[in-house]
Amino acid sequence: MNLKEIIFELTGSTGIGNIKDAAETAAKYFDGFCEISRTDNQGFIASIKGESDYTLALEAHIDQIGFIVTAVDENGFLTVSACGGIDLRALPSRQVAIHGKEEIRGVFCSTPPHLSEKDATFRKVEDMKIDSCLGNRARDIISVGDYVTFAGEPFCLLGDRVCSKSLDDRAGVAVLIALASRFRHKKPPVNLAFCLSDMEEIGLRGARTSAFALCPDEAIAIDVSFGDGPDIKPESCGKIGGGAMIGVSPVLSREISEKLIKAAEDNGIPYQTEIMGGSTGTDADVISVTKSGVKTGLVSIPLRNMHTDCETLSLSDVESVCDLLYSYVRDGGVNG
Repeated sequence: MNLKEIIFELTGSTGIGNIKDAAETAAKYFDGFCEISRTDNQGFIASIKGESDYTLALEAHIDQIGFIVTAVDENGFLTVSACGGIDLRALPSRQVAIHGKEEIRGVFCSTPPHLSEKDATFRKVEDMKIDSCLGNRARDIISVGDYVTFAGEPFCLLGDRVCSKSLDDRAGVAVLIALASRFRHKKPPVNLAFCLSDMEEIGLRGARTSAFALCPDEAIAIDVSFGDGPDIKPESCGKIGGGAMIGVSPVLSREISEKLIKAAEDNGIPYQTEIMGGSTGTDADVISVTKSGVKTGLVSIPLRNMHTDCETLSLSDVESVCDLLYSYVRDGGVNG
C-alpha cells in the first residue's frame, strides 16, 4: 500500500462535528479484509479474528482540530470558537473551509503591518475574524453552529517529508490501515481491533467509549508527538527521521513499553523513547482506566508544526511505526 497516497486522501476528508466523511474514507481501505463492526459518532471499529481469544486494540483518533461559528455579521465576517488546541500565532491570513449550506473558502483576517500596533497579538480566537468574502449574502449560506476547518492541499517536501493539515492524527490512521493490510492473507496470533476514535481533540472522548465497548486485553494508542525544531529542547521532542517514538510513562504499561523496545531492537527497526510524567496527553490516558483498567502502550510519530495547517512529518517514521507494530503483533502482544 502507498502510505503517502493514503495519508493525503485521509487528510482531505472532514472529521469535525461528524466524522462520517473521514470514517468512510478510512472504511474503504479496511473493507475486504476486516470486519467493520461499529461506525457511529464516537468512532469506527474494524477487526480481524486471530488464533486466540486474546484481543489487542490498536487505536488512533480520526477527528481534527477546527472551529465553530458563533456569529455572522452583516458584512460577512465570522466570529468563531476553537474546537481543540489552536496555535493563534499561525492564524492570520490562513485559508479555511467553511462548512455551511455549501462548502466555501474563507480567510482569517490579517491587518497590514503598516496599520497595526507594533507586536500586536491576539489573546483568544474569538478576537479574530474570518472573512467569508460573501458580504451581506453570508447569512444565507453560513449559520451559527457551522464548522470551519483549515483548507489547503497536502504536498511533498525534500526527501520523504510531507506537509499537510490534519496529519494529527490521520498519519496514525494510515498506520492502522497499513498494519491491517499486512494481515490480509495471514491470520494474526491474537484478535485485532482497529479503533478510529472521535473527539480526541476536545477531551479524549471517543477512545473512552470505544475501549469500554471492546474491553480489550491490551491496547496501544498511535498518535503524533512533538518533532524537533528551532527553540525546542531535545528532551521535549523526538527527532524527525529518528523512527517510532515508544512512550514510557507511569500511566502506560511498562511491560508493553519494554516489549515494544525489544521488538524494535530485535528487528532492527529505528526507534526512540518518549519519556512522560503523569499524563501522555493522548487517548492512552483514558483507555488505560476504562472499566477495571486496560494495559496500554503508546507509539507516536514525530511531527513538526503541530495543530497548524502545515504539519510536517517523515514517511520513514510512519513506516517505522508500521514495522514495529507488525513485529509486536506477530509476536502475540505483551503476553506473546
